[in-house]
Amino acid sequence: MREHYLYTDHMAVGYGGRPLIEDICLRLRRGEIMTLIGPNGSGKSTILKTIIRQLGALRGTVYLDGRPMDRMAALEVAKRLSVLMTERTRPELMTCWDVVSTGRYPYTGRLGILTAEDREKVRESLELVQGMDLADRDFTAISDGQRQRVLLARAICQEPEIIVLDEPTSFLDIRYKLELLGILKDMVRQRQLAVVMSLHELDLAQKISDYVVCVHNNTIERYGPPEEIFTSAYIMELYGAARGSYNADFGCLELEPVRGAPEVFVIGGGGNGIPVYRRLQRQGIPFAAGVLHENDLDHPVAEALAAEVISERSFEPISDAAFAKAAERMAACKQVICCLETFGPMNEKNRRLFELARQSGKLAGHAVK
Repeated sequence: MREHYLYTDHMAVGYGGRPLIEDICLRLRRGEIMTLIGPNGSGKSTILKTIIRQLGALRGTVYLDGRPMDRMAALEVAKRLSVLMTERTRPELMTCWDVVSTGRYPYTGRLGILTAEDREKVRESLELVQGMDLADRDFTAISDGQRQRVLLARAICQEPEIIVLDEPTSFLDIRYKLELLGILKDMVRQRQLAVVMSLHELDLAQKISDYVVCVHNNTIERYGPPEEIFTSAYIMELYGAARGSYNADFGCLELEPVRGAPEVFVIGGGGNGIPVYRRLQRQGIPFAAGVLHENDLDHPVAEALAAEVISERSFEPISDAAFAKAAERMAACKQVICCLETFGPMNEKNRRLFELARQSGKLAGHAVK
């Protein structure tokens, strides 16, 4: 088994001598990503700041490669660990190349003179984050997302064995979120880096993390692989969410359903009904959905947003009972929307629902050819 590169021994963190979170025992090997999640103010950043020695631990010890970090010289730590925190860095009169080159300070000596090898490391780091086009630009004159990429290049340029990041996807649009996390994942796999970070984006944390640390109620509430952490019920509990729902399978949030008797019946399936469900929810129109198999893509979203869902067991043809229930509910609705283009043997009775809707004159929209 690989040795833990970073671990904390019953660490307590806080401010002014008052502990915020106690008994923190984290374990991280090289080649792994650990992500801290939890509500705002729960202490995620405090834990990270203590790990990087920006704050002193109130109790316990942080070990790096088996050695207590508080006994290691700053220069030695800098050659092993680099940091990307959320504080906005605004150096004056520095190009992006200059900013990235500061990542070489553990290697340049007191005068800070870059060698040819150092300059090559700066270039490689900028290329890795697709930032060479920014090299000669003023760091203060680029966008927040571009700054984040440059700061990641600086962290990479330091040639660390572990990177600590506090909300690294802050200020980034979707393209750069995916690019940044993709770069981290590649570096973890190819260079056997260890990464510990905090994230607010649960869908990204669920997909990229090897281990997830849940910080809540002044404690590490849960700690384990994402398959164990990300359940719909627990994520709602972790964040104290009383409205809406979280879908652990899709990694997405849904608003709460519109209350009231269904006014529209939606015949869906295969993911085709999801845009319609969300549109009706936005418009404040209560609706019913069916007949949906329990393993259908539409089913979890319908369960979250519909006033009523008529379901059928997975891999079973729609039963007479489910058809009858759907037909009765559809008859009570003002309109019917059919999202299906074709019908197969398993949902043939949805075709009969479609025909009933067309005969009744309630069909408001359909995709059937």
